[in-house]
Amino acid sequence: MIEEVEKYFDVYHFEKTDRGYRFYVIPKADETEIRKFLSRLSYDYDVSLKYRYGEYILEISRAEKKERIWLNIVLLIATIATTTAVGSTFYGEEINITGGFMFSLAIMFVLGSHEMGHYIAAKRWKMRTSLPYFIPFPSLIGTLGAVIKHRGAIPNRRALFDVGVSGPLAGILASIIVVAIGLQLPFELKGKPMIYISTPPLFNFVVYLIKPEILMKKFASIHPVAFAGWVGLFVTFLNMIPVGQLDGGHVLRAMMGKKADIVSRIVPIVLITFGIIVSKIYNQPDSIWIFWGFITFFFSLHGHPEPIDDETPLDLKRMLIGLFAFLLAILCFTPTPFLYAVPTQT
Repeated sequence: MIEEVEKYFDVYHFEKTDRGYRFYVIPKADETEIRKFLSRLSYDYDVSLKYRYGEYILEISRAEKKERIWLNIVLLIATIATTTAVGSTFYGEEINITGGFMFSLAIMFVLGSHEMGHYIAAKRWKMRTSLPYFIPFPSLIGTLGAVIKHRGAIPNRRALFDVGVSGPLAGILASIIVVAIGLQLPFELKGKPMIYISTPPLFNFVVYLIKPEILMKKFASIHPVAFAGWVGLFVTFLNMIPVGQLDGGHVLRAMMGKKADIVSRIVPIVLITFGIIVSKIYNQPDSIWIFWGFITFFFSLHGHPEPIDDETPLDLKRMLIGLFAFLLAILCFTPTPFLYAVPTQT
């Protein structure tokens, strides 16, 4: 290890730590070569290069042991239970456990596809990342989504981009599949709907292909499975907002570099302003965009972690995929996703 480090640094002191070594160094290679070296190390080790009190300190530690998957399994089972319980109430006056389980499968497929998109992309870059942790929540749709835990540094901007964009693209594809299936399932709502929603352009396009007669109605009930697909599209848009460490923040940071921080600070203000305007125009008591604007404001306060190789720009192919991903996200947008005023039935 010392011989490898000395190819890029003059080492004037080193000491052993609990999990590896701490080197006190003076860089002798150019910054690009050093970043590439640290990027290669990060595949197998936890790597940190810091400038502290006039000294460069390089820490190289053994990677943490693999996490046990029992917690992932417990949370998965718990989330299936909560989404089934909540989904069983979407059928009107009667509790429909079978229907609730169908909704659970649909929403878990959508959320799981999103997270597995991240997971597979991270593994392709040999990044150390966990399996998805689903979050059960006995209200709303029965879950608060899922997360994966990443350990170690981000090797470069290409890795950051691939991991960031893969989740939304996989999630959109899964949502389209679920919407298409849900629209073809027979459904008769008994009683008053629990929630009124408006649909984004991408959802309406799938409806046009599968069941165009729905578009002719001012108000129509959809199967809870189709609603799960709607949730997937809506969550994808929220995730693709280019702020902080949201997926959109990762993608834009990879595309624009440090300039993305400027966008990350402006977007929350735009969301809050837009939310106020929407509330006035559509005569809604409040707007989710005001709430999400404050949430993204706190995301924007934390700077995005720098990839080890932050100099090498993205290739044209990735830039085009990034633009395409943001375009798809826009097609998942609707100004009033949740309607507080009851539409007139026709």
